[in-house]
Amino acid sequence: MNKSLSKIRVLDLSRILAAPWAAQMLGDLGADVIKVERPRVGDDSRRFGPPFLQDAEGKNTLDSAFYISANRNKRSITIDLSKPEGQALVRELAAQSDVLIENYKVGDLKRYGLDFDSLHAVNHKLIYCSVTGFGQTGPYAPRPGYDTVFQAMGGLMAATGLPDGVPGGGPMKTGPSLADILSGHYTVSAILSALYHRDANGGAGQHIDVSLLDSVIASMSHYASHYLVSGQNPVRRGTEGNGGMPSRMYRCADQDIVVIAGNEEQFARLCAVLGCPELVGQPEFSSGALRGINRDAMAAVMEPLFLKRQGAELLQALDAAGVPAGPINELSQTFADPHVRSRQMQVEAAHPNAPEGRLRMVAYPVKFSGTPVDSYRAPPSLGTHTREVLAEVLSLEAAAIDALMAQGVV
Repeated sequence: MNKSLSKIRVLDLSRILAAPWAAQMLGDLGADVIKVERPRVGDDSRRFGPPFLQDAEGKNTLDSAFYISANRNKRSITIDLSKPEGQALVRELAAQSDVLIENYKVGDLKRYGLDFDSLHAVNHKLIYCSVTGFGQTGPYAPRPGYDTVFQAMGGLMAATGLPDGVPGGGPMKTGPSLADILSGHYTVSAILSALYHRDANGGAGQHIDVSLLDSVIASMSHYASHYLVSGQNPVRRGTEGNGGMPSRMYRCADQDIVVIAGNEEQFARLCAVLGCPELVGQPEFSSGALRGINRDAMAAVMEPLFLKRQGAELLQALDAAGVPAGPINELSQTFADPHVRSRQMQVEAAHPNAPEGRLRMVAYPVKFSGTPVDSYRAPPSLGTHTREVLAEVLSLEAAAIDALMAQGVV
């Protein structure tokens, strides 16, 4: 069965996370993703460890968990872009590709004749996507940067963490590199839109400019709207959410849980489970807005009630009452959860260096009825597909490939 993007070829010149993450999603959807890496060195993220994948003898391999997270369903080739012969190979591959993804610093690839204008002249149907920290324009465009910089500058850190004035209060980076992850998702939607414009609307190829900073700002969503509508910066509130009140973490006798009362009915059912139905009729708690204003008074009443209960028992009672709630899981608990298992969010792929020859990975999360994502290839070893791709895509003979290898071009 063909996958959604089975006839699309993607030339992936990117490294680290945001752009490789996007290319991986295109590969999950069936695109032929050819990852171009530096000879002998490869993607910088291959060395971003520990942890590293360990072989059957418990020894570290050259594949970090970081690299593994963003490079499955790709073929790896090595090309030295500093050599004219390497630049010529990339131009030839671009001529045979639908999409090119790169995340070099602004202007770097123009030195090699591998910028959008140069490759658009070779292949006018090419979708050329540049993923950079600050974008292709603006005073910060030449600057380098990493995820934490964009979380800080885009407002995400200031809105995350405990409030000022409490122990541990202050701006906080999210655990995962969300600037990269969010930018990767914007990149995929942009590429799919450009492909549709080209193939369904008779358009040509085009240049897509994705900025990590722009992506973080856009992803601030209702927080950004809060500021734009009111002129006031949102306040950090720790574990409190935005979908009703209460909406936060509570400490039970044996564990922490999160509970959200998104409407008045859920609040009434929560109070019934906790044994405090009288709260529903109190004026200061009679609406979500008033509960937000009087959050400290409500916490003073509710926190002792949670502390009296066992987490599992209370979660079961809340579930039966139709009140949204859940445990705060470590990843080991997440992947052991029966619902997560039923959704098949952990998958495996053959890998020569993994114990028992199988590598565990996080699944692509969306379920398709007609073009399911149900097969995975492990992230490739450095350059393992160089010969295959050059022969298949560029029709190079073995002797020509041997000569390129002898010159250090590939």
